Amino acid sequence: MLVPDSMTDQKLKVHIVEDDPSTRRLLENLTSLLGYEIASYDNGDEAWEAFAVEDPQIVISDWKMPGKDGLELCRRLRQMRSETYTYFILVTAQRRSRSNLELALEAGVDDFLKKPIGSDEIWNRLRVAERILGFNRQVKTLESLIPICAYCKKVRNETDLWEQIEQYVNERTGADFTHSICPPCLEKHVRPQMEAYKKEQKEKQAAAES
Repeated sequence: MLVPDSMTDQKLKVHIVEDDPSTRRLLENLTSLLGYEIASYDNGDEAWEAFAVEDPQIVISDWKMPGKDGLELCRRLRQMRSETYTYFILVTAQRRSRSNLELALEAGVDDFLKKPIGSDEIWNRLRVAERILGFNRQVKTLESLIPICAYCKKVRNETDLWEQIEQYVNERTGADFTHSICPPCLEKHVRPQMEAYKKEQKEKQAAAES
């Protein structure tokens, strides 16, 4: 299996939490072959202690296991204040019922792996995880380091060209914009224009009747 350069160069941290030895070894082998930096744990308590220190980018965790289960780990991760987002993949042998999905989504789970696990499933889930984490980094960069004109609000791109902020963000994140008018701008800009227009129409009507 070919591994993209982006996956091997970044060396993202993947923490594997699985109490079944054979499944844990399978996950370890597959993720290491894909070029990730891995750490693995056989129970939720040890994994949680490691999360607080190492701040992994991706977690692959079993649902049912000793100590803290997968949902509890995910809930705690989401409650942590971290500068980076952790993509959480839940491994389960349970049927994907609506109630199970709701429980997982409420805990903050991003994706699922159904047992028995195949190499293609791991590969696909990790590709999605990298894409989401990449978008998240781009958004954080946009939030902190956007060179924007104080007058026209255009943004300077990497080639020193100035473009509309909507175009700038769309090219980097795929996000689209909808435009509206906030209440302060409505009062400051739109309402005076409306009143001036009404006044102008009344004056024209009065002039036509005289």
